[in-house]
Amino acid sequence: MNETFKKWIKCAGIRAIKTIAQTAIATIGTAMALGDVNWLMVGSASLLSGILSLLTSITGIPEAKNKKE
Repeated sequence: MNETFKKWIKCAGIRAIKTIAQTAIATIGTAMALGDVNWLMVGSASLLSGILSLLTSITGIPEAKNKKE
């Protein structure tokens, strides 16, 4: 693996994890307001958001680009 791909994987993974956490927090908060947390829904929505984040990252991640100085 070249360095650019390793950097992309790291950056895309961090973005996906942040997206998963944000989705879980939002879903749990909304469900709590409605009075019942459906954990299967929280998990599936969070996982889907992580997958979508990775797919979106395929188009490019600015922080993963090599900067030539």
